[in-house]
Amino acid sequence: MDGNGRWAKARHRPRVFGHQAGVKTVRRIVEDAADIGIKYLTLYSFSTENWSRPKAEVSALFGLLKQYVESDLDRLNKNNVRIRILGSRKGLPSDILEIVQRVEDETAGNAEFGLNIAFNYGGRDEIVRAIKLAVSQGVDVQSLTEERLGMYMDSRGIPDPELIIRTSGEHRTSNFLLWQSAYSEFFFTPVLWPDFSKEDLLAAIASYQSRDRRFGALNDAEVA
Repeated sequence: MDGNGRWAKARHRPRVFGHQAGVKTVRRIVEDAADIGIKYLTLYSFSTENWSRPKAEVSALFGLLKQYVESDLDRLNKNNVRIRILGSRKGLPSDILEIVQRVEDETAGNAEFGLNIAFNYGGRDEIVRAIKLAVSQGVDVQSLTEERLGMYMDSRGIPDPELIIRTSGEHRTSNFLLWQSAYSEFFFTPVLWPDFSKEDLLAAIASYQSRDRRFGALNDAEVA
């Protein structure tokens, strides 16, 4: 969900103003995704690299997470949305840790829509933590397989993403779901996140639907 800062700068407003607008887009897109039949949506909201940003901005991002949970949790629960927080708990303030635990506990029984929030998340960090967790539980590294290691990832039990969308014109994944995105399709759009709309989401999905996903194999025409 990239482009909040540039969106605010274009309006001569502070970066926090852009993040606030970005939260409003989150609300819209979560509802739009559920309405059109998407079952899982993962939002990259705070990366392990974002700690290098100014402390005031980091604090504001944490505050927006709290605000989103406090204002939307009841509605999400009512709509049968399960929330999973992907990412490391290390270094998070106690009030954020409490929120993370609460939203996961209170929505654990929901099954209509899976909303995954990647918070304090980095793809490389997730892989390292998964290996450490497996070893700490007595797994012999030599016996690890892709399937077995997947059981220790933050995303265990969640299907790998079929489509990854990045806004704001950047053409990189920035350490997002590195393990899970091995065969994902990618869609890059110049639209800044606060301006991202249902129409933009549908355009990304239409692009995805036009592609031939072979997962390393040949299609029937190529075999023939």
